[in-house]
Amino acid sequence: MTEEWRPEILPDPPYVQTLFSSSRFAWLWTLVRLYVGWAWLTAGWGKIHNPAWVRGGAAVQGYWSRAVGLSEAGQTTVTYDWYRTFLTWLLEGGHYTWMAPLIAWGEFLVGLGLIVGALTGFAAFFGALMNFNFMLAGTASTNPVLFFLSILLIMAWKVAGWYGVDRWLLPALGTPWKPGKLRGESS
Repeated sequence: MTEEWRPEILPDPPYVQTLFSSSRFAWLWTLVRLYVGWAWLTAGWGKIHNPAWVRGGAAVQGYWSRAVGLSEAGQTTVTYDWYRTFLTWLLEGGHYTWMAPLIAWGEFLVGLGLIVGALTGFAAFFGALMNFNFMLAGTASTNPVLFFLSILLIMAWKVAGWYGVDRWLLPALGTPWKPGKLRGESS
């Protein structure tokens, strides 16, 4: 007898379950994870060794100033007024002084997490969040591709770190809905 379909339980198609939840595709997510991780690690590494990023935030101040500034034609690289207002508020408040090192170290740690495969879903989420903000500020570069790949890694969180630390870390930590061994899982 088949399980009755209920609107609150929408099963994934078999190919989605296989692609995002089966360790058979862990090799694919490892390649994606390493590619995205290397991009973040090298970007962060360059920034944490650059005084304009880690001492005073001049790099972010310049970036935000260019993003909110108007061209001769009266246009800005920021499409959404609410985001332009947000960046202006950050600039006027001097928030670039703490945000620049946070971005630099955030990029490095996201890259490190992805490369070693530790808390891959969280690392991919924070990488996607940074990509999203860079795109909102008008920077395309590699951000759209990295954002898309990060979304895929988030969807494959259960197996994306299979060939990494997550293979042991996730069962030990568990999930909010099912505690792992470190949080009192019952056998």
